[in-house]
Amino acid sequence: MARSGRKKRKQQAQAEPESMDKRQRADQNSADPSAASQKHHIPKHLQKYWRQRHNYFWKFDEGIQIDEEGWYSVTPEIVAEDTAARIAQLHNDKSAQTQDDMGFGRICVVDAFCGVGGNTIKFATWCEHVIAIDIDRDRLEMARHNARIYGVEDRIEFIHGDFYQLAPGLAADVVFLSPPWGGPEYIGSEVFDLDSLPVHTAREWLDRARMVSENIACFMPRNCDPRQLADLYPEAPCDVELNYTNGRLKAITAYYGDLALFGSSEPRELAPLDNP
Repeated sequence: MARSGRKKRKQQAQAEPESMDKRQRADQNSADPSAASQKHHIPKHLQKYWRQRHNYFWKFDEGIQIDEEGWYSVTPEIVAEDTAARIAQLHNDKSAQTQDDMGFGRICVVDAFCGVGGNTIKFATWCEHVIAIDIDRDRLEMARHNARIYGVEDRIEFIHGDFYQLAPGLAADVVFLSPPWGGPEYIGSEVFDLDSLPVHTAREWLDRARMVSENIACFMPRNCDPRQLADLYPEAPCDVELNYTNGRLKAITAYYGDLALFGSSEPRELAPLDNP
């Protein structure tokens, strides 16, 4: 098992005028209706997520839309970036657009539970085509809106529906699974049982994904048993990656099929994205 993380080349941020001090920047943020002014409307039980909003979307202040379930379920952006970069290795075209030292993936990825689009956006940044599915129409439209902010909407096909029902008719190179965990209560268990997911078991979801592709990435709670993850698809190679940020385990991602071949033999810490 390898801790997840890839160092990214620092992106150049537009320099602010030297005269702009911290107070002026705070005033500027307070004037943004999509950022600081929203804080007054965030319920107390969501405040801890609000404080991490730029970890979920570094473009949050540009009008990112998110609902309560989205706060619970969206993947931190550095984890989503790392996952997408790894999946893109499945088929790189070095003559095409590149992202740092990694090739752009000429592949199609199904995001089976796209939610408000955290992973979908990164898949569309690194890969040629994304099929984003969600059973909630409002959340799907939020994902579309958020993808537009990141400039990748044109690479995404948004489908309103139930992945479990849609899977037999889909075709793609990779399936990304992040089924509902049952809300933040999952962390109360010493070991999260993958058979206790609120809708279908993890094995049932994985069997459904195998109808689409043998290359599957499964994003699960940090307190699940990695051995149970490996047992979900014993016929295929499996690499279980521990997703660490700031020294803390955030989640676990299991890669099956050819995706398991791109694992790291050394523990790695996710390097923060240095975005403008």
